[in-house]
Amino acid sequence: MAFKWSKDSDNIVTLTMDLEGKSANVINHAFGDSFRATIERLKAEKESIRGIIITSAKESFMAGADVDELFKETSAEILFHGAEEFKAGLRYIETQGKPVVAAINGTALGAGFEIPLACHRRIVIDNPKIQLGLPEVTLGLLPGGGGVTRMVRIMGLQPAFPYLTEGKKVAPKVALADGIIHELATDKEDLLAKSKAYILSVTKASQPWDEKDYKMPGGVPTNPKVAQMLPVVPAVLAKKTHNNYPAPLAIMCAAVEGAIVDFDTASRIESRYFAKLASGKVAKNMIKVFWQQLNAINAGNSRPKTEVKGDFKKVGVLGAGMMGSAIAYCSAMSGIETVLKDVSQEGADKGKAYSENILKKRVSKGKMTKEKADAVLSKIKATADAADLKNCDLIIEAVFENRELKAMVTKEAEEQMNPAGVFASNTSTLPITGLAVASSRPKNFIGLHFFSPADKMPLVEIIVGKDTSDETLARAFDFVKAIKKTPIVVNDSRGFYTSRVFATYVTEGLALLNEGVSARAIESAGIQMGMPVGPLALTDEVSLSLMAHIRKQTIEDLKAEGKEIPAHSAYEVTDKMIAAGREGKAKGAGFYEYPKEGKKHLWTGLKEMFPENKQQPSIDEMKDRMLFIQCIETVRCLDEQVLRNVPDANIGSIFGWGFAPFKGGTLQFINDYGVKEFVARAKELNKNYGARFAVPASLEKMAAEGKEFN
Repeated sequence: MAFKWSKDSDNIVTLTMDLEGKSANVINHAFGDSFRATIERLKAEKESIRGIIITSAKESFMAGADVDELFKETSAEILFHGAEEFKAGLRYIETQGKPVVAAINGTALGAGFEIPLACHRRIVIDNPKIQLGLPEVTLGLLPGGGGVTRMVRIMGLQPAFPYLTEGKKVAPKVALADGIIHELATDKEDLLAKSKAYILSVTKASQPWDEKDYKMPGGVPTNPKVAQMLPVVPAVLAKKTHNNYPAPLAIMCAAVEGAIVDFDTASRIESRYFAKLASGKVAKNMIKVFWQQLNAINAGNSRPKTEVKGDFKKVGVLGAGMMGSAIAYCSAMSGIETVLKDVSQEGADKGKAYSENILKKRVSKGKMTKEKADAVLSKIKATADAADLKNCDLIIEAVFENRELKAMVTKEAEEQMNPAGVFASNTSTLPITGLAVASSRPKNFIGLHFFSPADKMPLVEIIVGKDTSDETLARAFDFVKAIKKTPIVVNDSRGFYTSRVFATYVTEGLALLNEGVSARAIESAGIQMGMPVGPLALTDEVSLSLMAHIRKQTIEDLKAEGKEIPAHSAYEVTDKMIAAGREGKAKGAGFYEYPKEGKKHLWTGLKEMFPENKQQPSIDEMKDRMLFIQCIETVRCLDEQVLRNVPDANIGSIFGWGFAPFKGGTLQFINDYGVKEFVARAKELNKNYGARFAVPASLEKMAAEGKEFN
């Protein structure tokens, strides 16, 4: 059973949710059966009940629906009837006349907050760690348990949209200020006392929207002020989502359509939109990657099964540039004593100022107290003296991408650090095994590839060298988790996984430019296909000069191995741009102009340097080229065992460089497209644009056998 029933001397029934076999309450088949039985008992004993309290025996109130069960269901009809059945129980709770209180003792999200919305009073323990909200949109869904219908009637259309279309989650104090809960309690005892006090203070209870004089806050859609705002919203959503994410628009439609009809009709409208989304491809992709695969990564599936744990009391960061400074900030924010070393004290101090500026902003926005900010800043020691690295448990090298420089700082740091400590390189392209040659302890040498800006980007790519031990990998994994980042684990290779595949997006965009395709069209295609920015803007951010430097280093390394770097027309583009003095955003001029005032814009000289053809390819053709090249290269990484598993590939592509989240990552994109269909389309691209689109044999085999990536 999911509900425990108890009745006190005042005839107040307390329903305590405590789903067996689960660490948190979720709505699944077992919960549904228990919920129906509980509703029937409430009906049968209605006359003897003074009021009802719904609370939880778990640490959280409720986590929401069982997403794994939802993922398996593909029938829109079954999903619709399931939503309607659940909501029928909630509708009984709010219309049976007896006061019902949601005594919220912990986090209540999704369907876990929809249950309280059906109660007449919502009381929450005042704990800032508690989160309340409806984040279904982040999985491509909408709140299908009455969340859309009730939030609109509680708040009004416009104020409800951030909760519904953005998945806004808030702490209890904010929820109280926004009017979505009624009261705060100090602890569990106070929570139940206030719940009982409310029930004893009223004899009959109903929801505002069931009263005859109810008026929707802010007005209904036909209200002139609301009607003036509504036509703009779809355009704003389209600009934000590029129509790749159906959930925000479906939520808006359900909210607006539901606001002009009675409650029960609005609820059915909501169920229909929910069923359509939940049975659709985008939701399945997003559930698979952001729920199933991300949970597997966070559960440590890529971590070696060793009892060794990473306990880092002191961490060193070499290089106080933007990357090193941001890594130091992440370390200090996690309470770790951090040494930020640069070649000069001035450089180190400048690096520490990076953290100081971030902390000042957090304090000014009320996200952190000054005392807390000062405590974090005190964890960072800026220095030019290698002796300050003494006894570091972990040192992260974040210096320029130069093999000799990295070798020099490795030797210097290893002389000072804890002999059993871990040394990590933040290189984005140079093979870890080659860099480990400079180490006196290659078993303790590993790659920790952060993404810029490291204080904001959620991913860290852990690279295992030829001699890296399992214990070192386990400790590195624990550090990444300790600084609240998402770790993926890959084997050593030039460019590893993320830099190698990310580069194909950029170079394909540059190849299109070299072929006479409009720069504006290329950028538009990149954004429309789901990337955060177009390939030319991204190249400016990375820096053309850095890309040229990496290419030069790669040529030298491959030459030493008796190999050559494959020719690519993108290199002609970078060479021309550098020769013209346009090296990227950092230099103030690249594919874009960066005026001191106003927005950046494409450089007008591009048309002269790369003349546009009269006949331009379709947007879909460009999108396919830039998407398929990334997916094909990912398959190659899997074949070469650079990638160890599918979840790391998908999460790495989304969190690392922003690959279309609505497609579920690079390998899920192939599943979504259809493996057979993908192979057929890739062969067309191979025929038209060259060998880089050649279909890996493993993918041909999967297509023939009807298999997918899992």
